[in-house]
Amino acid sequence: MDQGNFEFLRGFLKGRSGLVLTPDKVYLVETRLLPLARRHGLDGVDEIISKLRTSGGSDFAVEITEAMTTNESLFFRDGTPFTIFSEKILPELIKRRADTKKFRIWCAACSSGQEPYSLSMLISDRKKDITGWAPEIIATDISHDILERAKKGSFTQLETQRGLPIQRLIDHFVQDGEYWKLNKDIIDLVKFEYFNLLDSVDGLGKFDVVFCRNVLIYFDIETKKQVLDKISSILAPDGVILLGGSESVFGISDSFAPIEGVRGIYCKQDCQDSLAG
Repeated sequence: MDQGNFEFLRGFLKGRSGLVLTPDKVYLVETRLLPLARRHGLDGVDEIISKLRTSGGSDFAVEITEAMTTNESLFFRDGTPFTIFSEKILPELIKRRADTKKFRIWCAACSSGQEPYSLSMLISDRKKDITGWAPEIIATDISHDILERAKKGSFTQLETQRGLPIQRLIDHFVQDGEYWKLNKDIIDLVKFEYFNLLDSVDGLGKFDVVFCRNVLIYFDIETKKQVLDKISSILAPDGVILLGGSESVFGISDSFAPIEGVRGIYCKQDCQDSLAG
């Protein structure tokens, strides 16, 4: 791949999605963009970048962005955050929001939907405790294609085997040919929307819990700070944010404080008053 084209692509992706491509990621560019080149009858990645240089804000630019920013997702990924949500955060939400009977959760960069659907299943576990409530999960991503797929709530056998306990497959899915389809009540709790984390969050409303896991690792320090500050602006005073296991706010943002003894979960105020306290 031509170095000049690689540098152009780096600048394009940084400005459009915040994604930082390091020089060692040439292999990733080729892996992600070669299938796109074939679909458009182009010889290779360099021809794709040449076309991108002249296409401006066309649909082709959107295709490249989506190809480079679509990431893998698993049900109940890493386990512990979902256990904490189920055993600490959700019970506290039910207690603290008893007057309004509603709470909102944001899953940023939701990919193909496994994360928000995992949360929906956990909320379904407590449906007897929240009869008449109006919980809401907003799941956003920068890829239109992946959002359309996520909305269907349909997954392959391999996808359901990765992180999904067999009992949950039995309880919440029905087999549909070669796929497994989530039950309607699990799907209906999640609302999928297009959103770029570089854009203004003003139209999203307020949230009680934000899952922004394994996203910040793709950004530089300044972009991480901007994203965290935006999330802080729409998080409830007693809300919490959950990051990936290798992510942290330390040295990046003063908007959050760590919750003692719980890695990757932060609150806006004294953690004794947080939802996970």
